[in-house]
Amino acid sequence: MTDLKCMTLPELEALFKQDGLPKFRAKQVYRWLHRGVVSFSEMSDLSKDLREKLAGQYTFAVAKVERKQVSKVDGTIKYLFSFEDGATVESVLMKYKHGYSICISTQVGCRMGCTFCATGKSGYLRNLLPSEMLAQIQAAERDADVRISNIVLMGMGEPLDNYDNVLRFLELVSSEDGMNIGMRHISLSTCGLVDKIDQLAKEKLQLTLSVSLHAPNDEIRSRTMPINRKWNVEQLLDACRRYADATHRRISFEYAMIDGVNDSDACALELASRLKGMLCHVNLIPVNSVEGTGYHRSARIEKFSTLLANRGITTTVRRTLGSDIDASCGQLRRRTLNESAKNS
Repeated sequence: MTDLKCMTLPELEALFKQDGLPKFRAKQVYRWLHRGVVSFSEMSDLSKDLREKLAGQYTFAVAKVERKQVSKVDGTIKYLFSFEDGATVESVLMKYKHGYSICISTQVGCRMGCTFCATGKSGYLRNLLPSEMLAQIQAAERDADVRISNIVLMGMGEPLDNYDNVLRFLELVSSEDGMNIGMRHISLSTCGLVDKIDQLAKEKLQLTLSVSLHAPNDEIRSRTMPINRKWNVEQLLDACRRYADATHRRISFEYAMIDGVNDSDACALELASRLKGMLCHVNLIPVNSVEGTGYHRSARIEKFSTLLANRGITTTVRRTLGSDIDASCGQLRRRTLNESAKNS
């Protein structure tokens, strides 16, 4: 059946007209879908007969809370959500001074194979639909009884590997008749799909593009991020310059600090040299320990940050949230899958 939550309002109006339903009903249903209802029966301003008719003809994605972990340190909530086909993904709800942010997944698993990431170790299953991305936000709002104002596409999966569905999600989530979350409140993270970065630049969206760089050169990056063997550091940074020129938006470079791998003074100086003159900033990330990687958090974050800042590179250190729970996306799902395998 057609998933109505994947449709724009004009598309929904056209569908209802085709099926003999009044245009105004489409707007009513659209608004209910983006308020996070979990069934047609909750659409209280529709007649019972109409609700039953809709349920018989159409569907829409709902995210079910399978497991959740709540940090005793800062209240961060890690969710494991499931969809109708049993596929599971993770989302993280975080509270900041400016309000609530959520980190959502765009794929079930990931194809990119980054060596420090828990998600890739569980393999790739499928892309998420736009409705399933929306459903993660709505389920978290419903469960935590909060209003989410900021979205980060940095959970499980590579957003630009699910390009069309992600672009549709962005259109829907920013709709005035929907959740109405503006592009400047949305960040999209990529490991560096150069062709898709160039494609996204043409959209001239005002979101924040976060690029998972994690190394200043090809030797280190190719060891930790297989995508670098297709598009190297120089090609990636050239694409980022083109993106910044096209959108006039500052690029955020994510850099996970891994002890003994990419945290030396030489790495900092090389990184500063490569980024000189670009509209960007570097976000240093205290890397999370993931079982089986052998990677550990660097103790040189402050020194690394100072070296960058002294060479004119704007640098921040990501605030660590949820330190007492499975903080990295993919860890809770991977542990749950392992437990299921042991019990089967």
